[in-house]
Amino acid sequence: MPLGSADIAAIWLTLKLASLTTVILLVIGTPIALWLSRTDSWLKGPVGAVVALPLVLPPTVIGFYLLLLLGPNGAVGQLTQSLGLGTLTFSFTGLVIGSVLYSMPFVVQPLQNAFSAIGTRPLEVAATLR
Repeated sequence: MPLGSADIAAIWLTLKLASLTTVILLVIGTPIALWLSRTDSWLKGPVGAVVALPLVLPPTVIGFYLLLLLGPNGAVGQLTQSLGLGTLTFSFTGLVIGSVLYSMPFVVQPLQNAFSAIGTRPLEVAATLR
């Protein structure tokens, strides 16, 4: 049974979405995880809670709130429309945003644990090598 053009388009869309989401998560998630593992700021708790939110909320709830936020009447939707970018709902950009938000805890939390396990000693030793 050969693949049709719709099947190939779906596979290509999935590969593009997964690749772009992975790159964005690594670029955004690594600094967040490093900051969360090293900081003593009062923002550590709220930022950690927001990052972990997709683990607690059902995907349908997250999707509903993203539709409200990114839709034509939402704050982000109105901003993008006023900038002439249109709405983000039901677009590839909206898919990327949703995928990044949903996958964020699966990147940040393991990296945060790894950075915490390293400790400060290697950083102190590295600082003496300058």
